[in-house]
Amino acid sequence: MVYAWLMLAIVFEVGWAIALKLSHGFSRPGATVATLVMYLLSVVCLSFVTRRMDVGIAYAVWAGSGVALIAVAGIVYFHEPISLGKVVSLAAIVAGIVGLQIAGGGHA
Repeated sequence: MVYAWLMLAIVFEVGWAIALKLSHGFSRPGATVATLVMYLLSVVCLSFVTRRMDVGIAYAVWAGSGVALIAVAGIVYFHEPISLGKVVSLAAIVAGIVGLQIAGGGHA
């Protein structure tokens, strides 16, 4: 169940970041409310994860996965430029997340 909460936390993190972009500096009420609600839900889900998983590992997986997915969303959805440096950096983030899990970063 802890991984389901972690996945939800990541989904809400990606959602609030995209909604933040769509809010245009909090000038669009719908996107602004979506940003705030998803941010809160993301942190609440992450708090459930930290009950059963080391906080350092949980936060690293949450933040790293969110960063990688948000960067991909920026490239695909917002047509942000892509470069070899971005691809290598995203691969390094993913490798770090996998490495933490392999190193025993699971449950406390």
